[in-house]
Amino acid sequence: MAQEKENQGVVTFAGNPVTLLGELIKVGDTAPEFTATGEGLKPVRLSDFKGKTVILSAQTRRFNKEASELSENMVVLTLSKDLPFALGRFCAAEGIDRIHTLSDYQHSEFGLKYGFLMKENMLLARGVVVVNPEG
Repeated sequence: MAQEKENQGVVTFAGNPVTLLGELIKVGDTAPEFTATGEGLKPVRLSDFKGKTVILSAQTRRFNKEASELSENMVVLTLSKDLPFALGRFCAAEGIDRIHTLSDYQHSEFGLKYGFLMKENMLLARGVVVVNPEG
């Protein structure tokens, strides 16, 4: 991994401050394209949902419930560092069926481009990003 920008004092993990790697996404930024791993190990790109309002989340349970009330022009993508197989088992066990689960395990592309990757444990910080239909 190339030398990435480090952001401190933004989030904590288990009560301890951690360092976020990459560029922190800000309100008004154009959403950076990223590829994550979906069901069946298939690559899924943000641009696959162009023209829709996309909610990028690291809070699966809550957004599954909320997604049932969203219009068809909105989609929820939840990202995790868990392997796609583990995400599938988790969703089946929890009855999560209204969101797309994506794994950022291979290249941490989402985590780095959106500033969600925690340096100390290489997991994604919790957070939500809303991308309008224009990106």
